[in-house]
Amino acid sequence: MITAEEFDKKFDDNEDIEAYIDWSKATRPNLEQKRVNLDLPMWMIDRLDREAKRLGVARQAIMKIFLAEKLEKLSS
Repeated sequence: MITAEEFDKKFDDNEDIEAYIDWSKATRPNLEQKRVNLDLPMWMIDRLDREAKRLGVARQAIMKIFLAEKLEKLSS
């Protein structure tokens, strides 16, 4: 067992810290997902699909990007 300070130093020094992490207990705070259904008019879906294709991502990804950007602006 090492101290938090030792762990931080190893991390900062780019040392391998894999042995000190229990991945079975790892969590991703605020990144849990929940499925939602959203009905959109066809014109929106068409525009989302065009933008997603332009960026080389899936429709769901572009929707997440747009929502995240808007929410970030609202919290500023």
